[in-house]
Amino acid sequence: MVYFFTETEFELQDQDFYRDWIYACIDKEQAKIGNVNVIFCDDEYLLEINRNHLQHDYFTDIITFDYSDESEINGDIFISIDRVSDHAFEYDTTFDKELARVIIHGFLHLLGYNDHTEEEQKIMRQKEDESIDFLYHDSEE
Repeated sequence: MVYFFTETEFELQDQDFYRDWIYACIDKEQAKIGNVNVIFCDDEYLLEINRNHLQHDYFTDIITFDYSDESEINGDIFISIDRVSDHAFEYDTTFDKELARVIIHGFLHLLGYNDHTEEEQKIMRQKEDESIDFLYHDSEE
């Protein structure tokens, strides 16, 4: 099951819509979801997690903790709404599209996709784009 929580003033609207989209994306990857928590927070909250758990002292848009096993994906996905907002402006896209990109990015990590090398980043971006196209194509029908 996918659960949404917030540690900031942001509240995800139409959670069932996003949940259904995530399930469809995971299904396309022929994977099964166990329990995944998506926690929306601000920059400072995520910076503390970054410092305490990863020993990184910088802002980031997402941190994913993977607890998956061979049978299903499980984990915690922390997303900074501040970074999503800034990146939407920086990349000249809507907040909703950038939020969707970051959400699915976390799930792709849980599916085993990485983004350390240039080739991995290319694959990750392709998977993100496919998922976002699926979201917006599906929601227009």
